Order: sequence, then C-alpha cells, then structure tokens
Amino acid sequence: MSTPASEITNPRELYATLLRLATPIMLANLFQMFYNLADAFFLGRIGREAVSAVAISFNIVMLIVVVGSGLATAGQTLISQSRGRGDQKRVDFYLGQMTTSLLGFSLIISLAGGVLIPALLALLQVPPDAFPQTQQYLRIIFAGLPFMFLFFVMQAAMQGIGDSMTPLLIQAGTIVLNIALDPLLIFGVGPLPRMEVAGAAVATVISRSMGSAVALLILLRGGRGLHLKLRNLIPKPAAVRLFFRVGAPISVGQGLSGLGFVVLQGIVNGFGTAVIAAFGVGTRIIGLFNMPAIGFSRATASLVGQSIGAGRPDQAKTVLRQSVLTILAFMSVGMTLTFFFGNLVVRFFVDDAAVVEVGAVMFRVVSISVIPFALFTVANGAFQGGGDTKPVMYLNVARLWGLRVPVAYVLAVAIGIGPLGVWMSMVVSNVVIAAAGFWILSKGRWLTALDQSAL
Repeated sequence: MSTPASEITNPRELYATLLRLATPIMLANLFQMFYNLADAFFLGRIGREAVSAVAISFNIVMLIVVVGSGLATAGQTLISQSRGRGDQKRVDFYLGQMTTSLLGFSLIISLAGGVLIPALLALLQVPPDAFPQTQQYLRIIFAGLPFMFLFFVMQAAMQGIGDSMTPLLIQAGTIVLNIALDPLLIFGVGPLPRMEVAGAAVATVISRSMGSAVALLILLRGGRGLHLKLRNLIPKPAAVRLFFRVGAPISVGQGLSGLGFVVLQGIVNGFGTAVIAAFGVGTRIIGLFNMPAIGFSRATASLVGQSIGAGRPDQAKTVLRQSVLTILAFMSVGMTLTFFFGNLVVRFFVDDAAVVEVGAVMFRVVSISVIPFALFTVANGAFQGGGDTKPVMYLNVARLWGLRVPVAYVLAVAIGIGPLGVWMSMVVSNVVIAAAGFWILSKGRWLTALDQSAL
C-alpha cells in the first residue's frame, strides 16, 4: 500500500507513488487480455463455430465489464477521499456499501441475462451453427457474474487506498488457473468430461471464483487497510444513492460508447475483409499503446481522490500534470513510430498486401490524434477522483454518437470517400473531445464536486 496523499511532502515522492500505482494497473489490463486469448487458442483446436461463440460473446461480456467497473469507480472515489481525510471508519463503510450495491446489481444482471440471452443472440443475428454454443457459453458466464463483480469491489477498494499490487497478483493467479483448466475442461482429461465451449466458460468462472474467494478473505481479515464488516453491508439509502450518482454516469457513458463501436464496426464491415482486418489490427495496436494511459488514469483517480480528501487541491493538480506529461512523452514516441512504420506493424499480424496498404493509410491519418485522446483518458482520472463524473459520460457519448459514428457515415458512406472517411471521423472525435475535456477540466469543478462534509 502506497503512502497516503496526506503524508506526501514533495512532487518527487508524489510521482514515485503515482508510478507505483499505475504500473500494476497497466499490467493487470494486459493480463486481462489473456482470458480471451486462452479461450480462443484452445477452442481454435475444435473448430470455427467454437471460436465464433467466444468471439460473439466478447462484446457482450465487455459491455458488462465496463458497466461493472464503472460502478466500482464510484467506490474507489469515495474510499480514496475518505482515505485522504484519514477516516478509516468511512473507508470501511463505503467498502461495505459498494459490496452490497455491486453484488445486488450483478445478481439482477445475471438473472435477467439468463432469461434474455436467446432473444439477444437472435437480435444480433448469430448464425444458426454458432447459436447453441454461444448461448451455452453466455449462460455459464452470466451465472458467474457475482464472482466477477466481487473482484471489481476488491480491485476498486484496493486502488482507492493506493494498493494496486494486490489486485494484480490475484488476477495473475486467476489467469494461470484459467490457462491450466482450459485444456482439461475443453478437451476432457482423465475422469473429466469433454465440455468444449462450456468447458472454457466453466474454467473462466472457476478461476474468477477462486480470485473472488481470495479477495473476500483479504477484505474480511482487514489486514491491508480495508476491513469488510457485516454491519456495513446493510444498505444505507443515502450512501447507495451517492454511490450510483457517482458511478452511473461512468457506466452509462462507457456502455453507450461500447454500442457506438459496434455500430462503427458495422460501417467498416461494408468495405470488405481487407479494411476489416486493417481496422481490427489498427484499433488493437492503438488500444495496446493506450494501456499506459488507462493505468495512469486509474492511478490519477486514486491520488486525486486522496488529495482532495486531505484538503490539498494543489496536490491534486500536480498529480494530473505529472500523469499528463508522462503519457504525452510515451504516446508521442509510440504514435510517431506507428505514423512512419504502420505498414510494418500491420504486416507483423497480417502479411497481406491489401491489408498492409489500408492499415498504413489508417495509421498515417489517425496516429497523431491518438495522443490528445490518451491525454483525455488521463484527464478522466481527475474527473473520477473528484467525483465529477457527468462530464465523463457526456464526453464519451459525444465522442462516439455525436461525432465519430455520424461523421464516419457521412464521409464514408453518404459522400462516398470510403475507409478514409472512417479514419477522418476518428481524428475529429479524438481531437474535439480531448479539447472539450480539458476545457471543462480547467473550470475546476472536479476539485469541489463532492461535499466533503456529507461523505
């Protein structure tokens, strides 16, 4: 656990704390990718229908993940500000309220999903040959949602008090377990039956369950600056309302953004497989480069929350400035490389001349605009740490639905300039929303959004 913000005395120590928080979060985001990669690797040995079931399920599961993690961000904000004030009683209180709220929400989603999965897959026009396995996979994953959300509780709470290493270690353990269980349950080894797609889902749920059990044990023992007490699990209406007031905008914004990406993918799909492949490789490479920004955003949220709770707004501004400058340096190097050598990056994944040509153009057009978007990602941490989350919702929704999707449709389809219109829409949305985000941030409301006397 890092030094509380209230005890940090100089910018160098503050930056060291920021790095200690951000690095494990970046690694945790990277590790999260291995869940899906492991499933895809082993199911690929069975057939394309099996791989398709996981691929189709991915966007649905990710939508739930962003909603759950968005709500957990509210708990991180309230815990970090209470930590900054040195109020351990309120830290434990908000831990309990977050646990009850998130588990209750996960049970509702789990039950509703179990009923609505067939209709949802029909709406998504899932091919008949992949429908049964996709339905089977999702039913098992939805049944295990409470375990996933319990881990969100521990992760957000730990990051709120400045401990990002413990969640990383637990997540690493669950990934190792998942990789070990996948071949055993997918193919059937010894007395274990061959479960194929269902085996991949069961392996995921078991590994997450074990991680959640470890997390719950840590919280119940109270040995790492957090103590989950039964009396704090009783929901208090005022606390639950505050929890959802802070967390709901993030969840709504991220959820609607996810839907926007699905629509954008539909526009891209109309230009053929070469463009689809180039877009897929390009967005994943950009996402990989953006992982440090996400890590620094979460670390910024924690330290900004602690600084505001400690009554040190100048320190909160310093945290934000340090994060922005760090990501500016990193992304400037990374995007310069993709700008000049995007063709080599694409060829590494897909050695197809048409795909490489399209991907090279995409990187030439989009790369520079990714830098301001990464800085905006860091700025979101300041909004979240201050509890001023409505701007995050408005900006995320505007980025996809107000700018990227309509501009892409008008330029690429209506005017007819093709894929270049999609790339230009990415530039416009990244630059405009980043500029708007920093303009709103400059107003300073994020420093006083939550009434400290009411927390």
